[in-house]
Amino acid sequence: MSRLIFWLALAFLVISAVRSKLREAQKRHQQQFRQPPPPQQPPQPPAAGGYRARAAAANDAEVMLQCAHCGIFYPASETVQANGRDYCSAAHAALPAR
Repeated sequence: MSRLIFWLALAFLVISAVRSKLREAQKRHQQQFRQPPPPQQPPQPPAAGGYRARAAAANDAEVMLQCAHCGIFYPASETVQANGRDYCSAAHAALPAR
């Protein structure tokens, strides 16, 4: 008899948990459709600030240097200088230039 009560109680808990999750999902689904869509901004014409935006981005760009040993380009903030030349790493600074 106690096994029957255990299984009935377990079935009741599982069913109530599933129903609870389904109710939450249904509420979230309804809330998505109740909210109005966000207002859309009017499209900007392509020429509006195009040149200025590119010029500002070019001014913010970091200078790139070429490694004297391997030839790759890297940001100037990461340079290692040795013998008057720029290198991408300390290991390449120890090697001869090509």
